[in-house]
Amino acid sequence: MAPTHNTMIGYTANLPTTDPDAFEARTADIPNPAPGELLVRVEAVSVNPVDVKQRAGSPANGFRVLGYDAAGVVEAVGDDVSAFAPGDEVYYAGSIGRPGSNQRFQLVEARLVGHKPSSVSFGEAASLPLTAITAWEAVFDRLEIAPDARGDLLVVGASGGVGSVLLQLVRARAPHVRLIATAGAANADWVRSMGAHEVVDHKDDLAAQVLGLAPGGVDWVFTSHSHAQEELYARFVRPFGKVVAIDDGPRDVAPLKGKSIGWLWELMFTDPLHLPTSQHQHWILDQVAALVDAGTVHPTVTDDLGPLSPDSLRRAHAAVESGRTVGKIVLSGWDEELLA
Repeated sequence: MAPTHNTMIGYTANLPTTDPDAFEARTADIPNPAPGELLVRVEAVSVNPVDVKQRAGSPANGFRVLGYDAAGVVEAVGDDVSAFAPGDEVYYAGSIGRPGSNQRFQLVEARLVGHKPSSVSFGEAASLPLTAITAWEAVFDRLEIAPDARGDLLVVGASGGVGSVLLQLVRARAPHVRLIATAGAANADWVRSMGAHEVVDHKDDLAAQVLGLAPGGVDWVFTSHSHAQEELYARFVRPFGKVVAIDDGPRDVAPLKGKSIGWLWELMFTDPLHLPTSQHQHWILDQVAALVDAGTVHPTVTDDLGPLSPDSLRRAHAAVESGRTVGKIVLSGWDEELLA
């Protein structure tokens, strides 16, 4: 029987994850795609730190649906869409400026969507879009690390979702770059399995450990934990090196000036929000899918909390909010009672 309504899970107030009403389900009509859009039947999602930040601090404006990772099946295509057809399996992160993927049927711009890797499940595919796009843009676009590059890249926060896929992408596309990953002892084996050549413990004297491996300083730093770290980075980044940050970062990067170290930002939503004709993220996702299907890059799922429901979404947010997750948490399928 064809579905008659769209099921959405969102929030109406900025409640903590300990509150059972942090999320609620609502129904609405199934939307129709406008020109350039796809209507996707969402089969799996994952939860990222951006979801947690939005739920905790951004206005609901009545009812807000989050979710910036999804895998599913194209239900319908709008005019001017040529790269996709109904029945295609897809994956994407989408845009923070539109309702997210925590709904059964989502409208998304086709230019932001990739063809799902055929060799993995919907849940595994849903673990990749936001982190893979962020990693790709940070390393290959912002830091401009070329396939034939040689040097040392320090990955700060390597066991997280972005770090885990970044290590794999650099191994695949810039094999001469040495990857130095920060991780606690409990996660050292994980980051090595993702591709790290060397692991340093961020709880010890990080500068001494890094300089012990790269006496002249590292060439590049990717960081997801940069707040108040500018003086530390100035100690172990070589002159004319580059740092790219994905968190809110420091407010004063003056300590980096003496060595002419470049400070860069990476926000994967810049493209969706500000470049309305860009096809770059579509291209990135198709490149990543090819690497996954070739067995070169692997999904980073470490926990699948099962069908999507207000309760399972709340538990996923609580886990990500703890700051102790490794890899990615996904939710696969839907609570059938919600779809009835």
